[in-house]
Amino acid sequence: MSDIATLLERFRRGPELMAVILTGVFGEEEDYVPAPGKWSIRQLAAHVADTEIVAAGRFRQVIAEDNPTLVPFDQNAWAARLDYGRRKPKQSLESFRRLRAENYELLKGLEEAAFERTGTHTERGPVSLRQMLEGFAGHAESHARQIESIREEYKKAKTSKNE
Repeated sequence: MSDIATLLERFRRGPELMAVILTGVFGEEEDYVPAPGKWSIRQLAAHVADTEIVAAGRFRQVIAEDNPTLVPFDQNAWAARLDYGRRKPKQSLESFRRLRAENYELLKGLEEAAFERTGTHTERGPVSLRQMLEGFAGHAESHARQIESIREEYKKAKTSKNE
């Protein structure tokens, strides 16, 4: 299996991983914040879904345009102004699934050489489609681990509260 095929498979599995981690999350657990300034599971699920929107745009720019400019987004402003605190994790997961599936279908049909196409990120400099694929594959994995950790902290906090 080529490096690109391996990355594509990791990328494709992101929603499955998030679905497993979010299974059984409800009520207070959705809004538990492990420390001041940290995000809840609800907010993280919304962030993962919205980041996939950003990925969709960037993938398409790099595939279709010659060396496009890729601009960052302010994730904290998105969380505040797009009301991540009220978004339903199940809906965020469904949005993520749908967007990721569309992005996967686009990417899996490309010739391997297309993954060397680049754009210029205004903060990070040149970035190839391959690097973007790796970064967005890792994004869902990282936040799944973060949610798993929050769930463990919530259980400990709830147990100690009930003792």
